[in-house]
Amino acid sequence: EKSQLLNAVKDVNAMIIRSDKIDKEVMDAANNLEIIVRAGTGYDNVDCKAASAKNVVIMNTPGQNSNAVGELAIGLMLYAARNNFNGSSGSELRGKTLGLYALGNTAKALAKVAHGLGMQIYAYAPTKDDNYLAAENVKRAATPQELFSKCQYVSLHMPLKPETKECISYELMAMMPQNATLINTARKEVVNEDGLLKMFANRKDFKYMSDIQPVKKEAIDNVCENRMYCTPKKMGAQTAEANNNAGLAAANQIVNFFKTRDKTFQVN
Repeated sequence: EKSQLLNAVKDVNAMIIRSDKIDKEVMDAANNLEIIVRAGTGYDNVDCKAASAKNVVIMNTPGQNSNAVGELAIGLMLYAARNNFNGSSGSELRGKTLGLYALGNTAKALAKVAHGLGMQIYAYAPTKDDNYLAAENVKRAATPQELFSKCQYVSLHMPLKPETKECISYELMAMMPQNATLINTARKEVVNEDGLLKMFANRKDFKYMSDIQPVKKEAIDNVCENRMYCTPKKMGAQTAEANNNAGLAAANQIVNFFKTRDKTFQVN
């Protein structure tokens, strides 16, 4: 409950958080607060504007849960390829094309496993990483349209920002080849749900796999015919190893901040 959170933060100098929403009200209740570390990569549950106004530093712990999320994406791809394990004849991942939308730590962890499975990999990212692409045999897609049109599997890894909200439109999804699967371990808000509904209605070969339920799940369930699978709650990073890694990194970042004012992972 929020009242418990407000009471708990009254005298703190630092916070380590996971999914708690830290808004202006919470920060106003923490008079001594100097730093918030989100144990994970995404930090859209923290009001960055309010934090900056109060000179509170916000950090995340990039890379600490990337293996966990990458492995889950592979699991979702296998689940889709084997028709939700319903006993019918599915398909293999070997020789299929995988598109990575954004190329951070999680996408790179996924690429490493996908290469081992014999997949061909493309990546679209606003920032160029030509050395990585050449070293890891990942082909560059110049645009999102090129990525979606070439890949039977597309995995989303972008952060949630104003410019990425609902950036995955019907028009983009409709470019995917036959027997396409969209994997979303990013945020539900990056996919346009009206477009997702239309895609399921128009493309009987399309599948959607995610570790977070869409807002319009009931409406989509009515048309998707078991071609969508979503975990009940966000769980990409929920492994013992990832939790330990992120928690330890967060603690070290707080210690270094108070010792030397180190702000290496500041995001606001």
